[in-house]
Amino acid sequence: MPLNANSTLVAFRSILLLWLVFITNGLAVSGQRNVPAIDRRATTIQTEPHASIWLNGVLYGKTDASGTLEIKHPPSGVQKVRVRADGFKEATKPLFAGANQITLVKTTDEAELAFQEAERFASVDRAKAAEAYRKAIKIKPAYIDAHIGLARTLSDAGDVDGADKAIKVAMRIAPRNAEASVVDGRIQKAIGQNAKAIGAFKRAVTLGGGFQPEAYTGLGLLYQEKAEEAAGEGDIAGEAKNYDEAARNFAVAVKQLGTGVDAPTIYQLLGLVYERQKKFKEAIALYETFLRLFPDNAEAEAVRSFIVQIRKQMAEQD
Repeated sequence: MPLNANSTLVAFRSILLLWLVFITNGLAVSGQRNVPAIDRRATTIQTEPHASIWLNGVLYGKTDASGTLEIKHPPSGVQKVRVRADGFKEATKPLFAGANQITLVKTTDEAELAFQEAERFASVDRAKAAEAYRKAIKIKPAYIDAHIGLARTLSDAGDVDGADKAIKVAMRIAPRNAEASVVDGRIQKAIGQNAKAIGAFKRAVTLGGGFQPEAYTGLGLLYQEKAEEAAGEGDIAGEAKNYDEAARNFAVAVKQLGTGVDAPTIYQLLGLVYERQKKFKEAIALYETFLRLFPDNAEAEAVRSFIVQIRKQMAEQD
């Protein structure tokens, strides 16, 4: 069947979003049993300049040159904030409403400094990042974060065999580590072992006490791909079933990510699935929530155009 202009646009969006998810790091979390809701009360983190900030393991961004990060829509409930800055020992503290002053302590730990160097290189020079992760592991063989970081970097570099070996070592060191399991799922998906990938993602969810947005995202992507394959084969029932599973998993990931840095991409993936299901009202409601939570996001204008396109489709069907 020939593609019309709208279906071509949807296909392009799908490819772009899949690419964005593939290069995304840092979604994984562990140890949280409740899905957080969005809280309207803003909170502020004050610490070292350019420090990375996680809430319950979800990356929310970096502090500015003054060491400040404002989170306008933090998740509700009991939260822990984790702070990492180059040259300092990582710290985890309870998060309070309003201002949070977190003082970091300088570190001389060679393994931690090597790990921080690897993290800096991870997005700009994967070879140097892998070298630094290996240095950290040599100094501290049981450094689980370094093993996981090495596996991610090798996978992103296309060295799937190396990534598989690295994550297997991590899983032997920490068999109940949820992030290691979710990275194993990503690697299995990359080599086409979808059944093993689904098993690894589900294991990660269990190990994370139900809180594991990267695993839910991985499951969403797998079921989305299965739905698209079914559609190509004319399997209407299979297409519908797998889109339902994709939507369910993306929806959980969206809730768990809150307003973290990776949330906008998953919102768009879920919206795209709703459009494929012709759940236009759900898609519009989701996109409107996106615009409320991320008004300054680079994709905000595109999301507004999605709403306009959907409303045109709905009008044409009436």
